Formats: sequence, C-alpha cells, structure tokens
Amino acid sequence: MRQFPHMDKSGTGTAPSNTTRQGILFGLVAYTTWGSFPVFFKALAGATPLEIVSHRIFWSVVFLFILVSGKRQLGNLWKTLRDRSTLLTLCGSTLLIATNWLVFIYAIQRGEVLQSSLGYFITPLLSVLLGFVFLRERLTRWQQLSVLLALLGVLNLTFQHGRFPWIALILATTFGLYGLLRKLAKVDAMIGLTVETLLLSPFALGYILYLANLQQSNFLSGTLRLDILLPLSGVVTAVPLLLFVGAARRLQLSTIGFLQYITPSLHFILAVGLYGEPFSQGHFISFLFIWAGLGIYSGDAFWKIRSGGPETLRRNSR
Repeated sequence: MRQFPHMDKSGTGTAPSNTTRQGILFGLVAYTTWGSFPVFFKALAGATPLEIVSHRIFWSVVFLFILVSGKRQLGNLWKTLRDRSTLLTLCGSTLLIATNWLVFIYAIQRGEVLQSSLGYFITPLLSVLLGFVFLRERLTRWQQLSVLLALLGVLNLTFQHGRFPWIALILATTFGLYGLLRKLAKVDAMIGLTVETLLLSPFALGYILYLANLQQSNFLSGTLRLDILLPLSGVVTAVPLLLFVGAARRLQLSTIGFLQYITPSLHFILAVGLYGEPFSQGHFISFLFIWAGLGIYSGDAFWKIRSGGPETLRRNSR
C-alpha cells in the first residue's frame, strides 16, 4: 500500500521522518523488553505454560480495559467488534499470538532459550519475505546484501543446532504472520490488542477457574512470588505489544523485521551467559553474520532518513 508524506507548513515533508523515528523508538523499547522475557518467565517456575498463558491473557484484558476506559475509547472498541472484516483479521492474529506465547513459555521452561533465540532470528527474514510478497516492499542492493548475510547466519545456526528446531520454526512463523496481519488490520494498536485478548479471555478464565476447582492452581495458593508475578504478566505482555503494533503501523515490515534482531540477540546472551547453554564456534560465526546484516540494513535505512527528501521517503513507505 502506498503512503504519501504529510507536509508541514513549509512543505518540506518532515512528518514522515518524525513518524519513522517514533516507530523506531517504539520498536527498540518493545524488542528490548521482549529480550528480557526469559528472566521474567523463568521466575514463574512452578506454574505450567498453559496456566501462565491463561493469566497473561486474563490480566492483559483487565489492564487494557482500564486503559481503554481511561482514554474513553469503549465506543471504538465496540465499533471494531462489529466490523466483520477487521474482526476476522484479528481472529487470525489472536490465534497466532496465543500459539506464540504458549510455545515460547514452553521453550523457557524446557531450558530452550537458545532455540527461542533461533526462532526470533528467523522471524525477520520471514517478515522481509512477507513484506515482499504481500505488501510489495522492495529492497535496495545494500538491503539485499544484509538479508543474504543474515540468511547465512541463520542457516549456519540451524545446522549447528543438530536437530529439527520445531520450537524455533513455530515461533518464527506465528510471530511473522502476526506482524503481517496487524499491519493490515485497520485498527488502533490498543483497541486491536484489547479485542485479541478479549476473544481469548473466556478460554483463559475458564482454565483458571478449572485449575482452582481442582485445587491445582498456583495463583493465591500461598506462593507470594506467583501471586504477584502472574497478574504482572498481563502488564508486561500488553505494553511491548502495544509498542510493537505502533511501530508496525509506522515502519516498513522489512524495517520491523530487522529491529526484531534485538530480541533474539538478548535471548542468545541470556542463554549462553546466564543459563549456561552450549556456545560453539559455529554459534559465534552465525552471530557475526547476523549482526553484520543488521548493521548494513540499519545504516542504509538511517542514511535514507537523514539524506532523503520527500521522494526518498515516499519510496521507503511503499
């Protein structure tokens, strides 16, 4: 979809540049927060992945409803729920993000942080492919080189893994497609996320009550750590997702794809440095390839923002 820059009073077209900078800031904060998730969800040890996901969904709904009500956007929420086309898109994104959450927590609890890192290293490549196929985004020669370097790094990391990385592939596929659907959905970031969690909330609350009835719930069962962290999981889930969707609406999907390298890089560092997962020479080579690709792509993108006028911005926003 082609977007044209909004001119300021001088006609210089600075608004898209400001929008791009804002999108990059949102993306940086979102991906840095996600990068620290292994630490947070390791602290939820004792609760099962499905119980954690159920609490993430339920408390996200509570938190988001407070935000939506405070901003007096309940009318927009109801309007979105009545829009069949938008609701259908959000149903798809809801299934994708729920699957992603469940598999990610499973990986953390199984000690597979390095494989989650691999999954989120693959995700940007899939985002670039989706942007090319569905959104007609084009890459310059420098950007093509960066994709090639990143691809070599990911392939090497995959081969070094030694077995079929199903966790990584599910994480990459679900989040890549989620980013595409949320970019296509014509809905405010907070309203869209509220609808997604609202659609899941009956199942989440039902499972929480089911565990409580069986006296198998880890919430309000005498463990203060879980009593605090399980509700907090809703807040730490909603905030970076809101920032991510805000970034996705302001940036090319391919740019979003390369910002995503922040999250797996932090996961990689945590897996090796904090949790002691194996780190081989092959892993090191992959890391260098991927960050070289990120550096080239980011440098090319920032050069266009700083030196390009409205025509450059127009080409970059296709």
